[in-house]
Amino acid sequence: MCQPFIRNHQYNQILKQAKLLQKAFETGSDPKVTESVRESALIHVMEAFPDATETQKQTLEQLVSLRSEEQFRDYMRSLEPLMEEFSPVTEQQLKKLFPKVKKLKVPDLSAVDFRYVTYLGWTDVATGKLFLVYRLDGRLVGIEGRFTPANKKGACFLCRRQEEVALFTAVTKSRPAGASPDYYKAIGNYMCTDSEVCNRNLTDTAILEKFVRDVTDFR
Repeated sequence: MCQPFIRNHQYNQILKQAKLLQKAFETGSDPKVTESVRESALIHVMEAFPDATETQKQTLEQLVSLRSEEQFRDYMRSLEPLMEEFSPVTEQQLKKLFPKVKKLKVPDLSAVDFRYVTYLGWTDVATGKLFLVYRLDGRLVGIEGRFTPANKKGACFLCRRQEEVALFTAVTKSRPAGASPDYYKAIGNYMCTDSEVCNRNLTDTAILEKFVRDVTDFR
């Protein structure tokens, strides 16, 4: 049996392609259209696993042999044991990531299913801040910033879906050569107000990783 190798965003990509393929069968699309959707689904899934082993590829390729709603449902369930957790973190680890924040309010970690976490995010309503934790190149990185609800739906810069969004503004630690001591630069983007929803939508980590690197100057 395969060891866990599917990260949350990869699972979301498989689910997205499974839904598209299932819809093609349910709507009775032209066989040529269905075949095109099938080929596209396989390409997108395989692109999400550039380092997949032959055994892992065989597991992923099973997607395009499915037809019925029950088959798609059972297949997605069969992948759940193969999901690789976001390495569980402790309250103490989170506090070390944000040493300047007194009385940091952390989420209830015991209630988090880390299989479905690409990044850990939570808000402190009292201070109007959002805290984001991501494992970049094997190292936990924390970002904090102002979190201002837009009170409307918009495109989240991370997951690219239309959801309730807020403006997340973080001060970058990156400083150009010769910058004055009081140099200040903030990076702002609209993102999902609910990090759990965002994690369910994410199918790629490229934008998230670029954002983390830009803010933290982690290279």
